[in-house]
Amino acid sequence: MRRTFAVLLLWSVWVSSSVADWSQFRGPGGLGTSRQQGVPVHWSAEQNIAWKTHLPGLGSSSPIVVDGRVYVTCYSGYGVQPSEGNMHDLVRHVVCLDRDGGRVAWTKDFQPALPESEYSGGNNSKHGYSSSTVASDGRRLYVFFGKSGLYGLDLDGNTLWHAEAGDDTHGWGSAASPVVFENLVIINASVESESVIAFDKATGTEIWRADGIERSWNTPLLVPVRDGRTELVVSIQGYLLGLDPATGEQLWQCEGIPTYVCPSAVAHDGIVFATGGRGKQFVIAVRAGGRGDVTRTHQLWRAERGSNVSSPVYHDGYVYCVNDSRGIAYCFDAADGRIVYQERLKPRPHFMYASPVLADGKLYYVSQDRGTYVVAARPEFELLARNSFGDDNSRTNASPAVDDGQLLIRDDRFLYCVGRR
Repeated sequence: MRRTFAVLLLWSVWVSSSVADWSQFRGPGGLGTSRQQGVPVHWSAEQNIAWKTHLPGLGSSSPIVVDGRVYVTCYSGYGVQPSEGNMHDLVRHVVCLDRDGGRVAWTKDFQPALPESEYSGGNNSKHGYSSSTVASDGRRLYVFFGKSGLYGLDLDGNTLWHAEAGDDTHGWGSAASPVVFENLVIINASVESESVIAFDKATGTEIWRADGIERSWNTPLLVPVRDGRTELVVSIQGYLLGLDPATGEQLWQCEGIPTYVCPSAVAHDGIVFATGGRGKQFVIAVRAGGRGDVTRTHQLWRAERGSNVSSPVYHDGYVYCVNDSRGIAYCFDAADGRIVYQERLKPRPHFMYASPVLADGKLYYVSQDRGTYVVAARPEFELLARNSFGDDNSRTNASPAVDDGQLLIRDDRFLYCVGRR
């Protein structure tokens, strides 16, 4: 009992100490939540903007914040317009900006391993070639570029190591982001090699590989369980899997989303909430910590609603998400899956591929081309605002970062710092 309390206390301290830095996809713990206060409700191209910086290319990856700097990835040269350009001109970039003022400190360019997935103007035109968010442990940056591999950089952009994760591609691109666990950096390489792979974060040496990771585009989630362990949870076609993050051993599996899976899971108090599904969406709740097939013993509920692309958020006993194509915001009771509300956002968004974040009692749902919808984070639906950047209507697929009471929102042209200090 004492060991369990100590582990949970250490996890709480880690989350609290990390609140000032948003150092991975969806922030501390990958949960899409922040304890920041005073986060803005209203903004426009002219109002409540601290700074904006032109980026050297497009991208769907989110910004992260580490020790007074912002890091984000982009691509240029190919895939900017349908049926135009030469794949051999594709370049990927990691951009470092000063957190105060948005000045570009450095940019590092990466030549891709070719051939990449062809840019046809179809579904992959909604994503592009920089969808994976950088992760950091405060000492290094971990950057994933699909079949081009995983890079370990220092905080000044120098390459420390490069590792390969597979050479397959998909017309929908590659999207999963790295996560850091102790001495490992872990990536879901379902697209590249149908595997989850863990590398030594100091050297890039492969430590373990778990196979059979089919049709999965989500970022794995580290989940503390009550016996003092941590499990790595990833959602794949048909199943939700729990792995040992130290060894890659599969600990449990549960019946999951029947089709390919894009959204990343979230967890609270050892219960994992996952959504996904093409055509018909689902949200499921599964208690982590089991062994073997836990569908009958650990699956708590399953609801036939949810999102096909963007990830959920847990807050104060409720699970929130938004349907990516219908523009319907959902609130589920986390205890039993009861739908508390389902409300269409107005004006109706086109697509919502970015994962929401929660801060200061507000949910921020970013649409692809119709701005950010701010919704009260409570079980009564209330749309507080819809904000856009005026004439800048470029594609926006990235989940925001929350830092120091401000939002960092990127689109295909700019990185915006929203909110005055």
